Amino acid sequence: MASKTGSRKPSYRDRAFVVRTYDFAEADRVVVLLTRAHGLVRAVAKGVRKSRSRFGSRIQPFVDLDVQLYPGRNLATITAADTVAYYAGRIIEDFDRYTAGCAILETAEKLSYSDANEGAELFDATADALHALGQSGQHPTLVLDAFILRATEYAGWGLSLFDCASCQAPGPHKAFNAAAGGAVCNNCRPPGSVSVDPETLHVMWLIQHGHPASTEMVDHVHRLTSAHLQWHVESAVKSLRIMEQA
Repeated sequence: MASKTGSRKPSYRDRAFVVRTYDFAEADRVVVLLTRAHGLVRAVAKGVRKSRSRFGSRIQPFVDLDVQLYPGRNLATITAADTVAYYAGRIIEDFDRYTAGCAILETAEKLSYSDANEGAELFDATADALHALGQSGQHPTLVLDAFILRATEYAGWGLSLFDCASCQAPGPHKAFNAAAGGAVCNNCRPPGSVSVDPETLHVMWLIQHGHPASTEMVDHVHRLTSAHLQWHVESAVKSLRIMEQA
């Protein structure tokens, strides 16, 4: 019969972003982590709500962390946390950047449930997006939309933004349908498709591939990108609704 000590899983280190937290017991906090190598991990950070906590100030959104985790039956335990990169400064001081940052983290959490996103790609895309969000000259909404387009492509839900998503007829096309998978030609255009300026689809392609793009199409790009994301995730991304109401 194996001893209890021998059956324990070893602790491990991983890179992580905090995507959600809630208070637990008197001084603890349950933290939902998007990790680079272990997908979504729920962990407890003990004593972090005390003023003398060793690492409580580091366990917050918009910080790239190197964490030590000890697996448990229901929750892992965070035993150490070091800062790799701190993105929070520029993000939390600006409402538009903050809401876009919250939407990035919430989207990452939802997409992490996809088997295709259990690897490092989603984590790296999140890190790139938060870094870009803190840079001057970067439009927050375009940063968010670029992240959504890349992350959904990693999940196997990439959009066709030039050729028709249904028949692959070469574009540019003037209609978009999230359920069909992007641009659609006049012959394939399903009910519920929206008419679009082909330049909007071009801007979406540019930001998806890391190229600079005009901000003139921001509202149109964001509307299509949000519709694409909401079509694939099971529940609404609340942060997107906050952005739309602002």
